[in-house]
Parts: sequence; C-alpha cells; structure tokens
Amino acid sequence: MSRRARFTKGLTVLAATVALALAGCNAGSNLDQGSSPGSSSSPGSTELPVITVGGGAGPFAENFNPFSPNVMTLVHGVIYEPLFYFNQLKPIDQAPIPLLGTEYTWNDDGTVLTIKVRTGVQWSDGTPMTAKDVAFTFDLIQKTEELNTSGHSPKSKLIDDSTVELTFDRPSFAEGPNVLGRTYIVPEHLWSKIKDPVTEPNKKPVGTGAFMMDSFTQQSYALTRNPEYWQEGKPGIGGVRVITLSGNQAATDKYLAGEIDYQSAAIPNLDQLIKNKPELTYLNTGTAQAALFTCANAELGCEGPQTDPAVRRALYLGMDREQLSNLAFYKLGKPVSPAFALPERDRAFIEPSIADAPWTADVAAAKKALEDAGYQLADGVYAKDGKPLRLSIKVVSGWTDFITAVDTLKQQFAAIGIEIVPQQVSVNEWNSAKSTGKFQLVIDSLGQGPAPDPYYVYNNFFSTEATDKVGGNANPYRNTSRFSDPAVDAALTRAAGSNDIEIKRAAYFEIQKIISADLPYVPLLIGSTLTEFNTSKVTGFPTEDNLYAFPAAWAAPDNAQVLVNLTPAP
Repeated sequence: MSRRARFTKGLTVLAATVALALAGCNAGSNLDQGSSPGSSSSPGSTELPVITVGGGAGPFAENFNPFSPNVMTLVHGVIYEPLFYFNQLKPIDQAPIPLLGTEYTWNDDGTVLTIKVRTGVQWSDGTPMTAKDVAFTFDLIQKTEELNTSGHSPKSKLIDDSTVELTFDRPSFAEGPNVLGRTYIVPEHLWSKIKDPVTEPNKKPVGTGAFMMDSFTQQSYALTRNPEYWQEGKPGIGGVRVITLSGNQAATDKYLAGEIDYQSAAIPNLDQLIKNKPELTYLNTGTAQAALFTCANAELGCEGPQTDPAVRRALYLGMDREQLSNLAFYKLGKPVSPAFALPERDRAFIEPSIADAPWTADVAAAKKALEDAGYQLADGVYAKDGKPLRLSIKVVSGWTDFITAVDTLKQQFAAIGIEIVPQQVSVNEWNSAKSTGKFQLVIDSLGQGPAPDPYYVYNNFFSTEATDKVGGNANPYRNTSRFSDPAVDAALTRAAGSNDIEIKRAAYFEIQKIISADLPYVPLLIGSTLTEFNTSKVTGFPTEDNLYAFPAAWAAPDNAQVLVNLTPAP
C-alpha cells in the first residue's frame, strides 16, 4: 500500500485484491439479498448491526485463500487469525496482543522460537483448533516453494497439544513479527486435503476469526458474525458487507450519503464536507511513503532510461514536493526521506548525513546530473545516443490523487528536460506490470511492515530475495524495482539476526547510504492515510487518543482488530 492510505493506497490494496485472482461468482446470500446495511439476518444476531465497508474497484474475484497475494481484504485476521497482533503505530518495544498464541520466547541466538497456543478455540465448522494446526500451517509454508518466498521459513515441531517450536536456518529475531503476526493459521483437517494451496480459491473458508463467510457476488461480499468466536462477547456487530467502488468520487458520495460505515479514501476538504454531519468522523495516520517505482536493474532485464542512476537522481531533484502536496494530496503530504525510514517515528534510525528529500525542485541540479552523465538538451528534451529521455508512468484509473500527481510531475519534469507519458491502466494491469517488471515507472507507495521497524521496508523492497528477473512473477507488493545489492543483503542479515539496537542501527545506516544514492524508488512524500467512519450504527473505532490498531480499512490484519472492537451505537 502498503501492504497504503487514501483511495489510491487506502483502497489501492482493497482494489488490488481482485488482481490476478481466480474469478468467480456465488450469488445467493442472506446479507446481499435485500438486507439493509443496518440490520443482520444471520442466525443469533438479528439485533446487531451489519456495517458496510468501502472496497476497491470491481468486479471482485472470489479468492479467500489466506496464502494468496490476491486474497480478498477481509480475510487476514478477520476469517483466518495470526498468533499475535503487532500495532505498527506503537513503540518498537510495545508487547503484541495475544490472539491464537498466548506467549512466545526466543532462544539466545534467535534460531528457535517457542510458542504457546491458546486452548479452547474452535474452527468455524465446530472442530477444535490445536497446536497441531499451527505446526501444520508452518510446515505447509516451509514445504511449498511458492509460499516459502524467502526460502527461510521456519521448520515446526509439535511439542505438546499447546506448544509449537519453530526452528530457523539462521538468526531471525526480525522475522518474529512476520511469523507471529502475519502467518494465518489454517485447519489441518481441511487444508491437508487441498492439492494446490497456491492456486486454491478457498470459496468456503473455515477459520477461527470473528466472522465467517456468508455470500459472494462480483459487486459485494458479506461476512456474518461467528457465534462461537473465542473472545467472549465479540464481535459486537452482526456482520460486514464489502462493496465495490469505482473510484474516489464514488467513495466520497456514498460516505456522505451514509451508505458506508468504514473506509479509507482520499477525500479533499473532508472537514468542510462533514461539518454538519456529527456521525461522520475520520483519522489521518499517514505512514505510506509514496514514490515512483522504477524498474531499475538492467542485469535482471529492466529496459529504459530509468535504469540509469543519473536519470533517477534527476527525477529526485526535479520534483516540487510542496506543489505535489498542495495539488494532489490535499496539503496533507509530509517530508519523506530517501533512506525510506519514517522521519518522525524512525529519526534515530536514519543516518545523520542523509537529509530529507528536498521539498522544492532544484532544476539546475537535476539538469547537471543529466549533463554529467552525457545527456544533451535538444528541443527541450535531453537525449543520449540519439534516444530522447522519455519515460512512461503507469497509474490506476480512478485513483484521482495519484493521477493528479502524475499530471503534476509531467509538468515538473518537462522543466528539467524529461518527457513523461502518463498511462492510466486497470489495477490488474498495474499489478501485472509490477509483478513481471514490464514497466518503466509506476506510482505507488512503500507500505510499512508488521512492526514499527524500518527493517521490514528494507527487507520487502530492497532485498534480492524479494524480487525476480523481468518476466518472472515477483510479488507486486515487494521488490518490484528489481534492486539487488550484496552489501544491502548482508546488512539485512545482520539486522535480522540481532536484538541489539546498535547493531540494527549500524546495518540500517549502511543500507541507507546505498539506496539513497541508487534511488530505485524515487521518493515523493509521505501521503496521508485518511480513514473515514460512520458512528450512527456502531462505535468503537480508533481515535487519536486510542490508536489500538492502525485504522486503515485496507490494512490487514489491522482491520480485523477494528471490526472485532465495534459495538452497537447507544
């Protein structure tokens, strides 16, 4: 996103759930056929409200496989739960919330993780959930190449009915939040019978979460309250319905009309629009680092002028970020660091010599970067070896703030002799381009990881393990730039293998010096993450004073924490 914070990255991830997934339709539902958004027709919850969540661009594809990168949004944490919940907005030393796990311990060198599993939990089909299911899930990932994307997933060992031991092939302290907070436990009695866990659409999901599958259409899908959920008295709502939205304007119109209860959309002048609607509230919790993603690595097959570091440096210097914030991001944009650690949260982890990205353009410096690399100006556009400096930027149709940003960048880059060709595409095409490397530039955001530590941005977006050659099938939310540097990989290994803050800091400083010089992702700014709530039917959403979860509707498993804490309005 991203996992990203406005309709573009707020509903970016919601929309992206339809990308590349298996299409399907299973109409015929209680909540989708005639029920009003304020009522529930699920058994045992007729008096509890059903809320409507704004989703991405349709049609939805019926994919409820928790192992799929294209799974529907309200699956992770909502239907299938992890062992613990880590809140990325809390300090790095904040203890996670126990879910299917109750406690965990590391051995001294960070290679063995012992987990106590909660007892008394049932799958939604009534079968008891035990430590065997946890061990099975990790074994399934470890033994399935497509799921074991890093090659370093832990091996599991069942110690007893409530204890699992995970063994890593190297010191892996930094993998703790991913393993504990982003591994979604599946039932052995069902998934052991699935022939291909990678492509399985899992149309009838069985999980331990607060909600169960009710119905699906290509325009909406509905979840109903799990009456046997292990957290007593939760959830406090009868169900959730997710609806398709065509873009920012549709999200705005439906929210103001009271037809959406929970969404993350980029809405300009929000304070003015809701000033006479006390039931409508919002939060701004920006963490997404918007950037131009470049296919940067010619050795892995990237083609185009953007493979030249001098061109990327010129783009970096030629941006007027203040103008971008004003015109495209509703004056809510904040300075970003080319170190790609958050300037406020992570300042102590940013190498002191690395300044934040310039807020206004330095046209002379941008031109000098090109001229020093052998580019010559002709008819207002720089060229080299007879080839004009022309670059395409892919942006998703309907994402108005990103579209405005690209149009603004086109004008800004014209001033430094670079021609920009905007390309509006579907979210499927956008994701496919990132996955295969068939692009020059795309506008996107580097999302945060499972815990408040810059390690996860570096590991997801800059490690060699997180990418693939052009034409391959890289994860569209990881290292799509194809960046690869042995020194960065080595520094990541040192950071992952230590709980010592100083060792981690030194590793991050080394990484930052390399990536801020190479700029495979050209930073724009830190965008806002606007999340809107309608409190007329339910209360309990996060507030400025109680950020018990990252509130974005697209963020999983964070959105599960929000949904499970909602209660009917007085």
